[in-house]
Amino acid sequence: MTDYLIRGADILGRGAGDIAIKDGRIVDPDLLGAGAETVDAAGLVALPGLVDMHTHLREPGKEDAETILTGSRSAAAGGYTCVHAMANTAPVADTAGVVEQVHRLGRSAGYTEVVPIGAVTIGLAGEQLAELGAMARSAARVRMFSDDGICVSDPLLMRRALEYVKTFDGIIAQHAQEPRLTEGAQMNEGTVSAELGLPGWPAVAEESIIARDVLLAEHVGSRLHVCHVSTAGSVDLIRWAKSRGIRVTAEVTPHHLMLTDELVRSFDPVYKVNPPLRTAADVTALREALADGTIDVVGTDHAPHTAEHKCSEWTAAAMGMVGMETALPIVVEAMSDHDFDFGDLARVMSSAPARITGASGHGSLEIGASANIVLIDPNRSHTIVPAEHATKGRNNPFAGLDVATDITDTFFYGHRVLAEGVLSTPHPAGASWTDQ
Repeated sequence: MTDYLIRGADILGRGAGDIAIKDGRIVDPDLLGAGAETVDAAGLVALPGLVDMHTHLREPGKEDAETILTGSRSAAAGGYTCVHAMANTAPVADTAGVVEQVHRLGRSAGYTEVVPIGAVTIGLAGEQLAELGAMARSAARVRMFSDDGICVSDPLLMRRALEYVKTFDGIIAQHAQEPRLTEGAQMNEGTVSAELGLPGWPAVAEESIIARDVLLAEHVGSRLHVCHVSTAGSVDLIRWAKSRGIRVTAEVTPHHLMLTDELVRSFDPVYKVNPPLRTAADVTALREALADGTIDVVGTDHAPHTAEHKCSEWTAAAMGMVGMETALPIVVEAMSDHDFDFGDLARVMSSAPARITGASGHGSLEIGASANIVLIDPNRSHTIVPAEHATKGRNNPFAGLDVATDITDTFFYGHRVLAEGVLSTPHPAGASWTDQ
C-alpha cells in the first residue's frame, strides 16, 4: 500500500498540521519513508471518515435500485468510511446467513466498511423475534437491530428485544411510527395536508412510540436508538429521557434539517419520505437539538429507488431519498446559523456514531488510529447534480441546490478511494483490509 503525508490540512478546523499514513494507520510523520506520497491539503479541512448509522443498500434482492458496490462507491464519494446497512432487503436480513452475505459483499467491494443491521423480527412482520443471538455471533458480529421502515409496534415484543440485546450490549434502532395513527398517511398532518387534501401523518404517531420506548428502555436498562427524529415533540421527549439517565440516542437526517412540508405543494414525489417532511418549527427544533447534543448523530437514511417506483403520481410513489453524497455539505448549510464548527461536524457524523455502534476503526485522527480520513474543501461552491453521483438512485431532493462545501478525498484504512473528487480503486487488501 502507498504511504501518504497529508500536508497542511486544517485538522478538525483547529489549525493546520500534517497527517501521516503508514500501513493503513495514522503515525508520527517522522516514521514515513522517502517513498510516501504527499497530498497538498492547504485550504482543506481534515475530519475522521464519516460513519452512517442508517443506509439502505438494497442488496440482496433489490439490485435494480442499488447494490452494495454502488452504495459503497456512493459512500466513499460522500466521505463515509463506514456505513450500516438496514435489514429491509429481499430476503430480509433476519438470519446469520443473510447478514454474513452483506458483510462479505461489503468487504469485497472495498470502498467503505459495510456493517449489516439485523432485523428485530422475522420478515419484519412484527410477530416473532428474529435470530438476534445468531446474528450477533456470526462473522458479521451484528450489534444493531432494526425493522426500519416498519415500527416494532407491539410493546411486549419491543421489551423482549431490548432484554435480549442487553446480554451482548446490543442496540435496538426503532422506526417510531404508530401504525394505526398513520394508516394511509401521505405527508405531515397540518395546514398543508389540509389544503392539499392528502391524508395527514400526525407528529403524535412518532412521539407516542418514542415515549413508550424510552420508558421500556429505562425499565430494562438497555440501549435504544431512535431513527430519523422529525418533530419538536420528539426532541422534547428525548431530552427528557436523557435527563433521567435513560440509555437513548437519536439521529436526524440531512433532509429533515433542511426541508419542510411546504415543498409537498409541488406534488413532486422526490419529497415523499418516511417520516414525512415536517414544519419550519420542527426544522428549527431539530437544528437546535443537533447543536446542543440532544440529537447525537446525523444518519442519511439513504434510500435509493428506481424511476419506476419514484417517478409517478404522489400517492403511488415510494417513500425515500438518497443522501450519502450530499449529506456533509447539506449539514454544513443547515447548521450555518448555529454555533456549530468542524469539530461538531466530526462529532455528529463520525465519532458519535462510531462510539454508539462500536465501529472501533473509525471516528479518530489520533496517532495509532486506523487511517479513515476525509478531506473537505469548505470554499468549493458547486451545484448538486444527481446524475453525476455514484449511487444508482436519482431521487435526491437537493438537485440544483448550490452548496459551499465539497468532499475532495477519502482515505479508507489508508487507501485513497477518493482522490481530488474522483473515485479511485477499492482497497487493495480486499476482504482482509481490517486485519492490517
